[in-house]
Parts: sequence; C-alpha cells; structure tokens
Amino acid sequence: MELNRELLQELELTLDPYHPEDGTVPIEILGFGEISLVFKIIDDPAGDIAYKRLPIFDSVEQVEQHIEAYKRYNQVLSDIGITLPESDATWVYADDKDKGITLFCAQAIIPADRVCNKLLHQQKDVEIIELFRKILAELAIIWEYNATSDTLQLGFDGQISNFAAVKDELYYLDTSTPMYRIDDEDAMEGTLFLKSAPPGVRFLLKIFFLQEILDRYYIFRDVLIDLIANFYKEQRGELVPELVRITNEFLTNLPDVIDPIEPLTVDEIESYYKEDKFIWSLFQKVRSIHRFITTKIFRRKYPFYLPGKINR
Repeated sequence: MELNRELLQELELTLDPYHPEDGTVPIEILGFGEISLVFKIIDDPAGDIAYKRLPIFDSVEQVEQHIEAYKRYNQVLSDIGITLPESDATWVYADDKDKGITLFCAQAIIPADRVCNKLLHQQKDVEIIELFRKILAELAIIWEYNATSDTLQLGFDGQISNFAAVKDELYYLDTSTPMYRIDDEDAMEGTLFLKSAPPGVRFLLKIFFLQEILDRYYIFRDVLIDLIANFYKEQRGELVPELVRITNEFLTNLPDVIDPIEPLTVDEIESYYKEDKFIWSLFQKVRSIHRFITTKIFRRKYPFYLPGKINR
C-alpha cells in the first residue's frame, strides 16, 4: 500500500476526538474498538482503505518495533492459511511538539455488510450456524499451529466482529495487535493495552489484571467462550445453547496434536458475558470521567475517541 503519511499527519494534528468527522481532513467513521477509531478518508488518494488509529506510543523506537511485530503477525497468519485483507502501517506525531506517536494500521476495506456481526442480523439461523462452524475451523488452524510450534505461539481475538465473509472467503480483520510470543515473551509491549486508562487505574490494572488480559488470547477454551459470549452482545443470545452444543461436538474432533479441552456450558458463557459487560461498561465510564477532567479542567487534548452508549 502507498499510504499518504503527510495526509495522516494533517489528520492527526487537526483531529478532535470528540467530533472526529469535523476535522480538516474529511473522514467517515466505520467503527471503533475499545481504544481505537476505525475510519476511511473521503476521497483518499491512497485508495479505498480502512484505518485504525492507535494513539498509544511514546517513542519512534517503540512504534517501529510494534510495526515490525505487526507485519510478522500478519505474515505468520497468512502463512498458516488465515485469509487477511491487504494491509500496511505507518506512524505520525500526535501533536506539533513531537510528543507522543500515533499509529495508523491500514487495511483494504471489506464491505461493512459482510462483517460477521452484521451478518448475524441479516442471515437465517442455519446460515449463521454454518458461518460459526467456519470460524471454529479457523480457530483450529491457530491452535494446531501452536501445538506443533517449538518457539512461536499465536494469540487470537476470535470475536465475531473480527471476521468478514465475502463470497466463499472468510477474512480475519483484527491484526493491528501483534499477538504472538517467542519463548513465552510477548512481541507486543503489554502495557500498551492499558494506555487509554487513567493513570491510577492503569497502575492497578497492570498489577492485578494485565497478565490475565494477555493470557486469555492464548488459551483456546477462553477464546471460544469469548466468541460465543459475543452473541449476547450482538443481541442473538437465543443461539447460544446451540452454539455451545456445536462447539462441544467440535472439541471432540480436534486434531490429535491439540490437548483435550473441557466441554463448555451455557451457564459459564452467560456468567462470562455478564462479568465482561460489567468490566467494560465500568471502564468506559472511568474513561469518560478522565476525558472530562483532561479537556474541561486541564484544557488538554484527550487523544482517544470514546463512542456513545454501546449495546451489550
């Protein structure tokens, strides 16, 4: 990809995270993560590209190490058979005083109506079940690789919104976080996960929760629980019992190299979802308070985009 870094720098310096669509560089919001904004630039000279904005880096060295790990993660996923959109990444300064770095991960746009969480509301149940089975097969590829790799272990965020189905291809979209470990050492600097939290909360999260947050993406059973719990978030909770049944059947037919996995239950999926919903809702409220203090009291720019109320 030929990314227009000068245009991205102008966008970053003039972006108002409260109203990102009103900046000097016209954009259209495509979506958002818990700490990121996903958008496209209107009439982008680089083409039809989705950008994920991550204003979480402190130095050029730090962001360049992340980009190197990001590209390797994409390459390994592609090598083992996971289909990804064309992608690239670049960085710009977060302000005109060269303090802080913002990373832009770029990806060829997939039609929004083909992202799988959208398909949950468009397709018949039988089609959704078939789509779910395809996602399970993708996850099996990851953990079969992990079971046979001596040094490199892949992490994976299997949320339904991280997949898109275009014709006969299933694409994986969320590659901006390079989740892999070499000899049990994370390629991504773990504290970057916490950069959007207020400083005091960040300290507590680092001590008590960071390792648990990181580990969950490397545990097959935890990834499966998170995937199914997503159906509650997407207002399709009535499918959960059948998805649990299908998953447990799937677990009995894993490749022999993957260690046996204890069957899932509907109760633990529901319990996990309620806990996850509470944690993320609380986290968003704390971030809103932090944004108010930063912008209204200290009159400083708050670098993150906070979405409105999210249905969970």
